Amino acid sequence: MTITDGHNGLAHVPLSLTPQKAKDYTTDQEVRWCPGCGDYVILATVRGFLAELGLRRENLMFVSGIGCSSRFPYYLDAYGIHSIHGRAPAIATGLAVTRPDLSVWVVTGDGDALSIGGNHLIHALRRNVNLTILLFDNRIYGLTKGQYSPTSEPGTVTKSTPLGSVDHPFDTLALALGADASFVGRALDSDRSGLTEVLRAAAAHRGAAFVEILQDCPIFNDGSFDVLRREEAPRRLIPLRHGEPLRFGAEREFAVVRSGFGLAVVRADDVGEVEVVVHDAHSADPGYAHALARLGDQQLNHVVTGVLRDVARPTYDDGVRAQLAAAGEPGDLQALLDGPETWTVGPPAD
Repeated sequence: MTITDGHNGLAHVPLSLTPQKAKDYTTDQEVRWCPGCGDYVILATVRGFLAELGLRRENLMFVSGIGCSSRFPYYLDAYGIHSIHGRAPAIATGLAVTRPDLSVWVVTGDGDALSIGGNHLIHALRRNVNLTILLFDNRIYGLTKGQYSPTSEPGTVTKSTPLGSVDHPFDTLALALGADASFVGRALDSDRSGLTEVLRAAAAHRGAAFVEILQDCPIFNDGSFDVLRREEAPRRLIPLRHGEPLRFGAEREFAVVRSGFGLAVVRADDVGEVEVVVHDAHSADPGYAHALARLGDQQLNHVVTGVLRDVARPTYDDGVRAQLAAAGEPGDLQALLDGPETWTVGPPAD
C-alpha cells in the first residue's frame, strides 16, 4: 500500500503493513550527546512521530552533514547517511530525484547548514526538492567545542570571539523565505506536541519543507532559550495555526495586527477583534510570511512557532522525472560515436 495523492509529500512511499511503535525506530547504538542536550527530546519526538506516520522503515532515508545533530541517523532504525559537512541537501536531492518511493529527510545544524552548507541549503529550497529539512539551531558550534555560529547573538563570547561576536546573525526563517521555500515552520525542542504538529505538516507537504528547531546546548550555550520555557514564555511565544486569530499570552492579552507593510504586536484590549490578523499559512503573498518571521528578534522578545508558510508549487524532482520520461529511451551510443561528425537532435521516434 502506498500514499498516492500527488499533492502529498509522501506520494508513492509504501506504508507499513503492521502498526509501529517508537521503539521500532530505536537502534542498538549508544546515544552520544551531552547530558541535557535538546537533541534527546527531538530524537524521542521524531521516533514517536515516525511510528504515527506509518511508513515502511526501508523507505525512510535520513541524510545528515557534520555536527552534533548530524549523528541523528545512527540513532534511528531506518536507512541513513552521515555525509559531508554542509552537503547533505545535495546528496538528499539525488535520492529524491532517483527514488520517488523514499521519504527523504535532512538533519542539520545552524553551523552545518548556514555556514559551509549555505548555498546547498538555499538552492534545495529554491528548487523545491521534495525533502523535509530539520535544522537544529542552538546558536553555537557544539561538536567543535563552542565557536560562535551564523545564528549566534551579537556580543556572544566564545573561544573564537573572546571579546564578543560583532557579526549580524541570520534570521533563519527569513532566509528560507528569501529562497522561496514552499514550507517554513519552527518549533521548540521541549514542546513535543508543537514539534509533532509541525513535523506532521512538513511530512505531508510536497516540496522542500524547512523546519527550524530551537534547541539547547547545555555545555557551550546553556540556557539560550530558557525564557521560552519559563513563566515568561506565554508573552513571548506566538503560536501559529492556520485559520486562527494571532492572539497569545497567558490570558490571550496580546494580538498581532497589520502595521504599514508589516505586522506588529499590540495589547488585544487596544484593538478591535476585526483588526487581529487571522493566520493564513497558504497565503500567496510572500510578504505576509516574511512579516511573521520579522516579528521575532535575537532577544527572543517575540518568537513565532508553528507553520508560517505552506504553499504548493512544482517540485524539482517531479520536473526532472517528467523530462526523462519525455526524452524516452536513450539511443545507441556506439552508433552515435561511429556515425557522421554532425547529427540532428529531434523528438523521439514513434
